[in-house]
Amino acid sequence: MNWNYLILVLAATVAGGLIPMTIKRVSANFSIYLLAFTGAFLFGVVIMHLLPEVYHELGHQAGIYIVLGFFLQVFLQQLSHGMEHGHTHLPQEHHHHIAVTPLLLGLSIHAFMEGIPLGFKYDDQSALPSLMAGVAAHKIPEALTLMTVMIHAHKKRSELWSILVCFALVTPIAALLAGWMGNRFEVVQHYLLYVVALVVGAFLHISTTIFYESGTKHHELSRKKVLAIAIGLLLAFLTLIFE
Repeated sequence: MNWNYLILVLAATVAGGLIPMTIKRVSANFSIYLLAFTGAFLFGVVIMHLLPEVYHELGHQAGIYIVLGFFLQVFLQQLSHGMEHGHTHLPQEHHHHIAVTPLLLGLSIHAFMEGIPLGFKYDDQSALPSLMAGVAAHKIPEALTLMTVMIHAHKKRSELWSILVCFALVTPIAALLAGWMGNRFEVVQHYLLYVVALVVGAFLHISTTIFYESGTKHHELSRKKVLAIAIGLLLAFLTLIFE
């Protein structure tokens, strides 16, 4: 396990959470374009690195687990209110009525799932660093949205820091646990591949939701959002250089 990768994911999560904690008013357009860029980058990494890996190892069975992961994410979204893809489905005026526990539970389960593929050994040598970059990019708007909602829920400064630090640690801990268990037990390494396929489905749900929902009206795409998506996909293509 490369500790630099985990530090990158941890730092990206903290950085995303600090944005609403230090800037009183974050531009809505900034969030929209950041989401579009990170969603496109994650989508490209999943398509170009993780999908070939799971289909090579699992064959047609991979499709079953990818679909299950897609709909597992639909279920988790009911707890987290859509924060995995950088925005919440709750009206702004209702943020202070949020039941924080199920929200954090749903988002933490998702964050834990994100970490498991980071502890897996891939045949494609460029898969892990590419995935680390994709997850780190995804963490920025995810943490930004989480902390924005917590601020509107009138959480104290100390509570905000506790929530941010605990949330930031979930994904690295999951990666370390998956890596340790996979190295220690061969059977665990085998079954981790099925979990990776589930996470692929979840990532596909999140990234495509970002494309069609975030910051749009009637699924319209502005030129600037299309540009942000194009840049994200271009960077994902560039990860193929490291193969």
